[in-house]
Amino acid sequence: MQLYLCEKPSQAKDIAAVLGARRRGDGCWLGTGVTVTWCIGHLLETAPPDAYDARYKRWVLADLPIIPEQWKMTVKPRTASQYKAVKRLLGEATELVIATDADREGEMIARELVEHCRYRGPIRRLWLSALDDASIRKALAALKPGAETFSLYHSALGRSRADWLIGMNMSRLFTLLGRQSGYQGVLPVGRVQTPTLRLVVDRDRSIDDFVPVAYWAIDVQLLHDSTAFTAQWRAAADACDDQDRCLNQALAQKAAAAMSSAASARVIKLRTERMREVAPLPFDLGTLQEVCSKKLGLGAQETLDIAQALYETHKVITYPRSDCGYLPLSQHSEAPGILAALRQADPTLNALNDYLEPQRRSRAWNDAKVSAHHGIIPTAAAKNLERLVGKQRAVYTLIRARYLAQFLPNHEYDRTQADFDCAGEALRAVGKQIVEPGWKRALPEALAPAKGREAPVPQTLPALAEGRDCAVADVKLKDLWTQPPKPFTEGDLIKAMKSVAKLVEDPLLKQKLKDTTGIGTEATRASIIQGLLDRGYLIKNGKALAATPAAFSLIDAVPRAIADPGTTAIWEQALDMVQSGEMSLEEFVTKQAAWMSKQVARCAGLNLTISGPASPSGRGATPWKNKRKPAKRKPATGARRAAKPVSKA
Repeated sequence: MQLYLCEKPSQAKDIAAVLGARRRGDGCWLGTGVTVTWCIGHLLETAPPDAYDARYKRWVLADLPIIPEQWKMTVKPRTASQYKAVKRLLGEATELVIATDADREGEMIARELVEHCRYRGPIRRLWLSALDDASIRKALAALKPGAETFSLYHSALGRSRADWLIGMNMSRLFTLLGRQSGYQGVLPVGRVQTPTLRLVVDRDRSIDDFVPVAYWAIDVQLLHDSTAFTAQWRAAADACDDQDRCLNQALAQKAAAAMSSAASARVIKLRTERMREVAPLPFDLGTLQEVCSKKLGLGAQETLDIAQALYETHKVITYPRSDCGYLPLSQHSEAPGILAALRQADPTLNALNDYLEPQRRSRAWNDAKVSAHHGIIPTAAAKNLERLVGKQRAVYTLIRARYLAQFLPNHEYDRTQADFDCAGEALRAVGKQIVEPGWKRALPEALAPAKGREAPVPQTLPALAEGRDCAVADVKLKDLWTQPPKPFTEGDLIKAMKSVAKLVEDPLLKQKLKDTTGIGTEATRASIIQGLLDRGYLIKNGKALAATPAAFSLIDAVPRAIADPGTTAIWEQALDMVQSGEMSLEEFVTKQAAWMSKQVARCAGLNLTISGPASPSGRGATPWKNKRKPAKRKPATGARRAAKPVSKA
């Protein structure tokens, strides 16, 4: 009997239908000579410390560090019945096809069962990127040898055991240190969650420490043949900061007065340049979460849940937990069929018929840049879109727009920059004239503009010429203040986790973090952020995230290496070596255990003070309002606080 092992019941049902296994069995689908079964995520988990020694049920400093000699796995109680079904089927199988998600974690979900249940038969691998019938049939015709993906398992297992060593030891250590000072909650510490928490703590501190600085700007309204446009004053470089903001109030007032007395401004330099913008890549999950946070106000986990439903339930998009926005060249041949299906499913896309070029090959089609998964795109199963409502429809529309953009021309516009002399003062006006909307025709707002939320129209300059004069209609002196960094939203934090390399100085580690797309994975970042919220380390004020006092205390107390994203880069380098066979799993875990032992020894004598109350359950801190005072504005002497027009003489 050939057994297919899937990651989820819905996935198993789709694959079983294609294989003709339509008869329901105990935890499986049955067909002629083929059976399809499923996991429910991980059916096994790494055993807790007390599985190795009963004394570890009590948390005692003297017992740390806890390092298993022989690692154990236990069956998750909640899904024990499905584990029994899978174990029985593995015992009956003559060949196993691993059909879990095509990534490191999916490999581990299947392989840990293979090891635990002692299956020793032949193994092949189904590598799927979409769950529509056509994609499943294509993948079934190209099964991989099991050995080809086995190294992914050891890499995932190494990551899992390293996370266990940090989580179990450092969480116990800091919780016990906190209790010595009267804090009764649990203080979880983790390889990814702690560096992520540090990002928010550092951002909040930069906001608190920010001191506003006054600066001045001048907008001048000019007229040319009755057409009004706006130019901005350009102060001398020695009066400006590094962002060309004028810090000299007297100089700005003098310039405003001079220009208010002037009748005209002369064009001294005029330049027009044709600008071309290529289409953005299809979404990877992190970018999708970032855009959905900004445009739709969705949280990271909410976006992932919606995308997962679009993939599993509705089958209208490809695998969503992708860290790559590029597409394989082999997929390009499917484009005409997908585009036809999209237009048939949604008549509003008919407006694009004259512009779509199915044969067009954008920069997205690049085999060299495709990782285990390609960008998230719509499938040809785009039927009955009326089933998609509200947030699901909005997220799908964004994903679809990025795909459609690959078959539309570049966005082109003329950028005109005009420099003026007005009473000896320099002015500059910039205008934009769209020549070819191109791929922006596919954006949701282009197809169906939201009522009352029209996008601002860029300024268009009239037909100017060097040496010509424009009348000065109005001069407005603006009293402004530099602004503090903005608090993270969930989308911003996802982006920061992906681009955390910029915070690392070591060039090799910086490059590694770029190669591994930062800290965490596309599949785990949302749950990491949600975990920090659930444990009371972070709170939400509207869309904004803020660190609680307990978070500040913990980040100040933990060893810098644990909160440093560079540590993750070092581990990822080692995990790559495990995956490539340069380092054994045992050697990796041994090194992690030795490193953890040093951290425990170094921190065991700390006097830890944690701010903030513990929750009654003792499971973590209770969320509270952030009581840190906002930064005070420190205006320069004599600075005016509001924008005031300067009347013409």
